[in-house]
Amino acid sequence: MISNLSWNTNDDTLRQAFSQFGNIVDSIVMRDRETQRSRGFGFVTYSNDAEAGYAIEKMNDAELDGRRIRVNIANARSGGGGGNTGGSGSYNAHSFFFF
Repeated sequence: MISNLSWNTNDDTLRQAFSQFGNIVDSIVMRDRETQRSRGFGFVTYSNDAEAGYAIEKMNDAELDGRRIRVNIANARSGGGGGNTGGSGSYNAHSFFFF
């Protein structure tokens, strides 16, 4: 989970910032359903645990778009429902959020 994202960070800039650490399967900045404004957090999914771990090590407490971000492994969600995710709402062990 990646948190503390700048309102200016989008899916592309998030992917670009994290692509140096491995093969990214998916990246998304979560947005408010009605206003489409960033909710200040997002996910990046890598193809394996080693790449995800390396990205967490290097990017946790790093600056992105003028903000110090926090990077952690995302907790897996069970069930459907997805809300803003546009999918099942589930993320695997290689995903993390930024706040």
